[in-house]
Amino acid sequence: MVKVKPAEEYEDIPGTFVFNAERSRQGYGINMFCMSLMKDENRKTFKANEAAYLKKYPLTPEQTDAILKRDYNRMLELGGNIYFTAKLGATDGHSFRHLAAVMTGSTQDDYAKMMLEGGRSVEGNRSKSGKYDKPARKAAAGSAKKAKPSKKRKS
Repeated sequence: MVKVKPAEEYEDIPGTFVFNAERSRQGYGINMFCMSLMKDENRKTFKANEAAYLKKYPLTPEQTDAILKRDYNRMLELGGNIYFTAKLGATDGHSFRHLAAVMTGSTQDDYAKMMLEGGRSVEGNRSKSGKYDKPARKAAAGSAKKAKPSKKRKS
């Protein structure tokens, strides 16, 4: 009998692809390809014939398609690690800020402004289960343990 692994609690948060052990295994080929781009000779070979270069790595057709289309969100969903996939963006001459803007559907300036203002709103970006809708309760004022005054040592 095949055991079905339950989905992680965070899997239903819109746009969230946590790089856990399962995604690490799934994205091995994507990540090894991206790491290969650290070498200038590999970047040149890749840019000369992208589809041929990708055949050197154990990629699924979906992963290959996401790479060729530069669909960074799909690469993350298919196991890519954001820090590795950024090497592909750098190979194309893009900054991390550019990639983040593309991935969030905004301009670089709008993305930077959003981050400087504290990041994206949690509204519409919470778990669909509703489990995390209530904000965590903080200890009532004055109920926290007070620090005990330290005793002075006698010399």
